[in-house]
Amino acid sequence: MEKPVKISVDSVEVKGILNLPKNAKGMVIFAHGSGSSRLSPRNVFVAKVLQKAGLGTLLFDLLIEEEDMVYETRFDINLLAYRLIAATKWVMKQKECKKMKIGYFGASTGAAAALQAAAYVNVDAIVSRGGRPDLAMGFLGKAKAPVLLIVGGYDDVVIELNKKAYENIKAEKKLEIVPKATHLFEEPGKLEEVAELAKEWFVKYLS
Repeated sequence: MEKPVKISVDSVEVKGILNLPKNAKGMVIFAHGSGSSRLSPRNVFVAKVLQKAGLGTLLFDLLIEEEDMVYETRFDINLLAYRLIAATKWVMKQKECKKMKIGYFGASTGAAAALQAAAYVNVDAIVSRGGRPDLAMGFLGKAKAPVLLIVGGYDDVVIELNKKAYENIKAEKKLEIVPKATHLFEEPGKLEEVAELAKEWFVKYLS
């Protein structure tokens, strides 16, 4: 079952796409990166892989259109985390999701938002794709959910940033470097590798 949804956060209403496979036991909420949206082709691809594994997904816009046009707002991790927490609480209130375990899949700045949000709400697993967990450095020791960091092997700067963040994560953790992949995993087969790694992590902790 897939349906468009709207989530009210204070004075704004963000759009999302909720997908609930039959008998889904877990729900993965996507936090996209700067300049992206619920329609991100990479996140949609990963979401479909998770759905086939029996996991529910929520892709939603962290920012409304006017906000996304402002460069500084795209990197306002406090705001992004606040919106993600609101979306998480919304999911928890849906009758078909009430007993589900919840995971976060964050890309780029969305990964920082996911790790910061996890310091305030109880989630069960986190996956970062080409993420910037270093932007949530002060919150990394507070998140209790198992964290998987996925980085492309050619993404040198982000690898170093992830390694620094990795040292500060206190929960169960793993760093996966996908060989011969750049930041967006655009090379043939590389996004498939990301999706498979994410699926295994979420199935392990959410099912």
